[in-house]
Amino acid sequence: MRHVDFSPLYRSTVGFDRLFTMLDSLAQPEQAQTYPPCNIERTGENTYRITMAVAGFDETELSIEAHAHVLSVKGEKNEEPAESGEFLYRGIAKRAFERRFQLADHVEVTAASLKNGLLHIDLLRNIPEAMKPRKIAIAAEPVEAPRAIEAQIING
Repeated sequence: MRHVDFSPLYRSTVGFDRLFTMLDSLAQPEQAQTYPPCNIERTGENTYRITMAVAGFDETELSIEAHAHVLSVKGEKNEEPAESGEFLYRGIAKRAFERRFQLADHVEVTAASLKNGLLHIDLLRNIPEAMKPRKIAIAAEPVEAPRAIEAQIING
């Protein structure tokens, strides 16, 4: 994938620098995260769910943190005692991971649960009332124009 130069857009936009930085970072192939596998789904008009396959991890080995538009999920395996058997093939990963997700403005984590090796993280986009569209009433009669104030000049 080619690198896109957003510098011309910086001249004519204000406040979109975080968006351009995020788009730039997503285009980098070496930063692609594939472990653990996950699904991101829209469950309603303003609700989302991230489901991650974290087989072999329990609640104490996982941590979820939301900070400054970034959701981080970390998994660190505790040391297990040496098993008596010898592995011929080890297909279940036991490695530590950190997965990051960029969150849009006003998206917050509402719940997280671990069931059957799947970590579910529920998200809600909570738009403040001041930012929601509102209907403006149209007056039937024209509004009176403001009147000029008359002043008198007194020479003293």
